[in-house]
Amino acid sequence: NLSIYEEAVMCWRGEKMNEWNKALIYNAAKFDFPIHKPYNQLTREQQNLIWTGNEYFQGINAFFKWVEGQQYKIQYRVMLARYRGKTVCTECGGTRLKKEASWVKVGGKSIPELVNLPVSELVTFFAQLKLTKHEQMAAKRLLTEITTRLDFLMRVGLGYLTLNRQSNTLSGGESQRINLAKSLGSSLVGSLYVLDEPSIGLHGRDTMQLISVLKQLRDIGNTVVVVEHDELIMRAADYIIDIGPGAGRLGGNILFQSPTSQLNTIKCDESHTLNFLRGEKSIDLPVTRRKSANYIEVIGATQNNLKNINVKFPLNVLTVVTGVSGSGKSSLIRDVLYSNLKRKLNGYAEGKGTLDTIKGSFHLISNVEFVNQSPIGKSSRSNPVTYLKAYDEIRRLFAEQPYSKQMNFTPAHFSFNVDGGRCDACQGEGTVTVEMQFMADLVLTCDVCHGRRFKSDVLEANYRGKNVYDILEMTVNQAIEFFSADKSAITQRIVKRLKPLQNVGIGYLKLGQSSSTLSGGENQRVKLASFLAEESNTPTLFIFDEPTTGLHTYDIKVLLKAFDNLVAKGHSLVVIEHNMEVIKCADHIIDLGPEGGENGGYLICEGTPETVAKCTKSYTGQLLKPILTKKKS
Repeated sequence: NLSIYEEAVMCWRGEKMNEWNKALIYNAAKFDFPIHKPYNQLTREQQNLIWTGNEYFQGINAFFKWVEGQQYKIQYRVMLARYRGKTVCTECGGTRLKKEASWVKVGGKSIPELVNLPVSELVTFFAQLKLTKHEQMAAKRLLTEITTRLDFLMRVGLGYLTLNRQSNTLSGGESQRINLAKSLGSSLVGSLYVLDEPSIGLHGRDTMQLISVLKQLRDIGNTVVVVEHDELIMRAADYIIDIGPGAGRLGGNILFQSPTSQLNTIKCDESHTLNFLRGEKSIDLPVTRRKSANYIEVIGATQNNLKNINVKFPLNVLTVVTGVSGSGKSSLIRDVLYSNLKRKLNGYAEGKGTLDTIKGSFHLISNVEFVNQSPIGKSSRSNPVTYLKAYDEIRRLFAEQPYSKQMNFTPAHFSFNVDGGRCDACQGEGTVTVEMQFMADLVLTCDVCHGRRFKSDVLEANYRGKNVYDILEMTVNQAIEFFSADKSAITQRIVKRLKPLQNVGIGYLKLGQSSSTLSGGENQRVKLASFLAEESNTPTLFIFDEPTTGLHTYDIKVLLKAFDNLVAKGHSLVVIEHNMEVIKCADHIIDLGPEGGENGGYLICEGTPETVAKCTKSYTGQLLKPILTKKKS
């Protein structure tokens, strides 16, 4: 709904690219073009003209042809990657095969038709395949290999995937489970398998299937080591090794290692794992469920496998979206709700999930934020303390010290992003990268600053015996303790900025820790902390996609408190989640399913956890029921 004058053409924004936009604006009167009319109100001819151009200005097509000619510059390669998209090949229709290949059929279906079917349907197809006696003899070994591999994919909860699914579209959990199925199919024995949270993205219903697969790997003569927080997998283990008690410098100790059958005999009060497994600690159900009469409603959602569903998202509460893998959760939330709501509130958004309309109490929210697990910064110098703007105050504090004033140091001298005080040799990185051409690059400690990132004279400036490098090496918890000892206004602002990091359970991170070393879950919680630190009361709808990834039950308890703080500030939360600890604490649940892929995409039930627990068709409800019953008793 923006006009050309309001820079409706995204690629023509910015100081340099705006010259293309100006050419259209300055010459528009010569061919009677309405530069103040919103793009969506222009005629089809006028819209096409923006792409093709005329003798007075060059259009978008000419612009990208020019950009292609500038590909030797990295910024233009990045721009092309941002705006280029892929379309289905008109020759093969996306099958990637010559048309002759589709002439060969088995059971009435060609290879392109078969690879477009979900694994669950392929299992049925091959089970019902009718062959002649001669064909059966020829295909016996092949059919055994096919059905065995398909069965393994089903058992690790991937029955909704099609065989032609691009690997770069798979989640980390899906990729790991495919490798697990591949390992089962290879029948290797005497091997050590190390799995890092294989339950990521897996609904509780499928976890038991995953456990049976892990046990089968063990039973055929392998050793399986799993890094995991899921209670079902921990209880199914033969042996548990618990590390802690805290995170960062407070961790790294073996608290206990024991056969799972002997957990009740262990004495270790420091172990959060033991406390939760034995029921000595737990996440309590909320005393009351928050209710809301205001909502955003999605009507007629048909994105991907969604079956023309209508869904209400209540505002000012914690809403959790559940369902087995592939049931349509991401399609509904990321593609439909987020993109359409962002376009409604901000006027633009990348992508547009298919639906009939979106309506509701738009006056009660001003913004929508999708808090994903992508890195918090594009530079290796970005870190938690800069992301939360706490480093600005720290630089001011150092600039105010007597030595700094004597040397005429400004806050910029304590920045590793600009020249002045940072080490010139490593550009404030603390390390230098040596390119090894055909081998992995070597990252070495800078031999000028010895990894301390700043020039020696800048490191002479100190506050209470600590220089700026010492501060960056502190953990968040250490820094809060250090700065809290001084009650001056500037140190209290620093503490106020850092406190949200502690409140979301990542107080173990170093202030100067590079964002490239943070996990997806840590990135997501740093972003959550930044929202908690904001003074703005602008009501926002926050969307989180599996925020419990990589979190212990102890950390989930901290995360839920942070969620409550956001709701208390007048915000709304929509969370895609499989973890039952989060689901049971929701104010409102939206359950999709019943299965994944084409057998999913239906709204199974919605309401409070107590309401969903009564729904016999809901897998989530079946898992919730014993949890809620246990808590009541």
